[in-house]
Amino acid sequence: MNNRVVITGMGIWSCLGNDIDTVRRNLYDGKSGIGFFEERVRYGYRSPLAGIVDKPLITKAMLDRHTRVGMPEQAQYAYMAARQAFSQAGIDDDYLRFNEVGCIFGGDSTAEPVIDTYKIMEEKHDTAMLGYGAVLKSMNSTVTMNLSSIFHLRGINFTVSAACASGSHSIGLAYMLIKQGMQDVVLCGGAQETNYYSMASFDALAVFSVNTAHPEKASRPFDRDRDGLVPSGGAAALVLESYDHAIKRGADIIAEVAGYGFSGNGGDISKPSDEGSETAMRRALDDARVGVSDIDYINAHATSTQQGDMYEAIALDRVFGGTKALISSTKSMTGHECWMAGASEIVYSAIMMQNGFVAPNINLDNPDEYSRKLNLAPATVETRVDAVLSNSFGFGGTNSAIIIKKSK
Repeated sequence: MNNRVVITGMGIWSCLGNDIDTVRRNLYDGKSGIGFFEERVRYGYRSPLAGIVDKPLITKAMLDRHTRVGMPEQAQYAYMAARQAFSQAGIDDDYLRFNEVGCIFGGDSTAEPVIDTYKIMEEKHDTAMLGYGAVLKSMNSTVTMNLSSIFHLRGINFTVSAACASGSHSIGLAYMLIKQGMQDVVLCGGAQETNYYSMASFDALAVFSVNTAHPEKASRPFDRDRDGLVPSGGAAALVLESYDHAIKRGADIIAEVAGYGFSGNGGDISKPSDEGSETAMRRALDDARVGVSDIDYINAHATSTQQGDMYEAIALDRVFGGTKALISSTKSMTGHECWMAGASEIVYSAIMMQNGFVAPNINLDNPDEYSRKLNLAPATVETRVDAVLSNSFGFGGTNSAIIIKKSK
């Protein structure tokens, strides 16, 4: 089988907005979603900066209490994003009940429920005090468990744990299953909790920006004066399906998933690699059967760390140097959305494709010596975008690259 794979629905819950239209405006305007959180200072963080993500209001009219008590915040974000994605795809409850739909989401932690469980046990010394929802909230697969139950999804059902490439790999795996004819429709994406418990161990590595005077300027991918990343989160959801299936049911096609590339660095657990990045990008290009000159825009992984941005810039120059492709990192606005980033950045890229612009790499005042060679977009560029490559890399040397293009 070699089915074409298309995107027919998207949903987003992020620091740039809680719906596609709001996110479109903020991407175009280059608006930062980053703010200062005093609670992080009180808890002992070195950096109090993070993406400002609204807490979803999930009422009993939407979900019963029995379901809600088993949903940690990232599952709540994912639920809100998935509702949007299914709605845009024209997939209702009747369809979900009588057709097989898969579910693959990226997620690599669930800190708050584990810590809450520990606190209760330390105080009460009685497991009966933990309640029904504790185990469901604390498992790494909590998002796919909850979504599959809520939406009656009876296809493939698992969570991808691949650090900051989790969301991207979830799309890549869904794409492969549909391409091979093993599934017709898959809900995929990524979700990231935003509570202050979840990022304390990262803060301990001193990788977060401490530009507290100007939070909106703290995330500075590719800039010479960057001093670290800013954590963020939320959820992004996409409905992927075979082209033939989408056409048969009369769905509107947003974009086509054309290629997926991956690699492992095989080196230091926390050190990025230009070679690993290059391998993933070239595999995606080969899989999509497109050349470097066919790519109009690259959504870089660039998180605003010294080493990460440097190695990616080296790889980007090696693969795309001298081509027309514009490059920006939307993390300059969102911060690093971690486990969801690879999925949200496909949503952001598809929005740009649909609306004819490339979002800016804000806070790029002085490109460093490696990124100076790249065709970076420090301001919004109105242009036709037919093909996009999006990079996602993570701890442990996991690399993913996804190519989407306009469907013909």
